[in-house]
Amino acid sequence: MFNPLPIVFRVFLALIFLFTATKLLTKRSIANLTYFDYIATTTLGTIAGNLAFNIKINILVFIVSMSLITLIIMLISFISFKYRPLRSFLAGEPTILIQNGKILEYNLSKLNYSYNYLNQQLRQEGVFDISKVEYAILEPSGELSINLKSQNKPLTPQDLHFSTEYEGLATEIILDGKILKNNLQKNNFNQEWLYNELSKKGIEDIKEIAFAALSSNGNLYVDLYRD
Repeated sequence: MFNPLPIVFRVFLALIFLFTATKLLTKRSIANLTYFDYIATTTLGTIAGNLAFNIKINILVFIVSMSLITLIIMLISFISFKYRPLRSFLAGEPTILIQNGKILEYNLSKLNYSYNYLNQQLRQEGVFDISKVEYAILEPSGELSINLKSQNKPLTPQDLHFSTEYEGLATEIILDGKILKNNLQKNNFNQEWLYNELSKKGIEDIKEIAFAALSSNGNLYVDLYRD
């Protein structure tokens, strides 16, 4: 007779171990994984997946395997952190693809990196003219870092010698129609002030608000459900 409980238990156990191992091994997002990170997480995922559907695998064998591989990966990561040549071998090195507005064809061919894909990456970063690029560097994660020539960089207040006010992180004040009282108090405001601000914006019912945040300069951003 088919008994689903062992499978349910195995699935939850596999997810818990996989999540724990991944949290221990890296804080980077999936998009920023190096070659070694990718292989490590894939290996762990394969073992966890086998536990979930292959009931012939002993749970103790799974626990030992996951623990051992996690320790090995952590050890290799530690050694590579201390030993630069190993780190370069495992993670890879950044490669310059554009220098002084000129494409380095040799580096492109070495990486099997096509002109079309290079142009696509540049467009995604808002660059449509290669001659404006001082450097374009392909990072080990696969992302393209771009440094525009000085005359093509957008102006900043500092360039124009304008003084600016400090801008910190915005604080959530209302979420899903409910006031976050602790956040409001941390900013030295009360609910009366909040209701007055909302009234100025023509909002009478808190439940109409999906999200509201207070910026560091005191401006209140409000997003309504109805829009």
